[in-house]
Amino acid sequence: MKAMPAVEMDRATAALRGRGRCSCRVGALPGLPARIVLTGGPGGGKTAVLEVVRRHFCEHVVVLPEAASILFGGGFPRGTTGPARRAAQRAIFGVQDQLERLALEEGDAGIVLCDRGVLDGGAYWPGSPETFCEEMGTTRAAALARYAAVIHLRTPDERGYDHGNPVRIEPVGDALALDARIAEAWAEHPRRVFIEPEVDFVRKLSRTIEAIEGLLPPCCREHDWRTR
Repeated sequence: MKAMPAVEMDRATAALRGRGRCSCRVGALPGLPARIVLTGGPGGGKTAVLEVVRRHFCEHVVVLPEAASILFGGGFPRGTTGPARRAAQRAIFGVQDQLERLALEEGDAGIVLCDRGVLDGGAYWPGSPETFCEEMGTTRAAALARYAAVIHLRTPDERGYDHGNPVRIEPVGDALALDARIAEAWAEHPRRVFIEPEVDFVRKLSRTIEAIEGLLPPCCREHDWRTR
């Protein structure tokens, strides 16, 4: 396969970057770029958080799209049998891996904010977490080490769950169970933050944004989303 020309690489991730301008050179800072996982069960609020980041954070914050949405939105079969679920998770893992690789290889990201990480697939896998990692050709230790931090937005209970979202197919009980499985998938990560549900979602949004801001390079923290 031929390498993608540099000009095409620039176009490939332009829509994924924050829109604020930033004068710092993140490539000169140690430990960057760093990958952060934003995860959680259905209804946790990831979509709203990522939209705020895209609109108000600086260009050194790259927000990756959800691999599953790319695949299922493009027509990949969403079956319920064991073979169908395994095929879907293998495909999602591959897309996730290449999205992250693209963001890192472009070289000017400070933070790569991932809409789920590779271990999320273990929560959907029809088997043990160990067999999931084996099937993907990795280990739990290697998968955990990819990410500097994991921010988990907890799924709300019946009182706060959004039943009006037409793309959300899980009833609240299934959503909470999935949220628990995702938490278990990331249980061994040394830097994990839980964002609990709030009656006022703006408070949950604020707490999540503050958690992300705490992981940014100092020069990239100057863009205050609350004033825009």
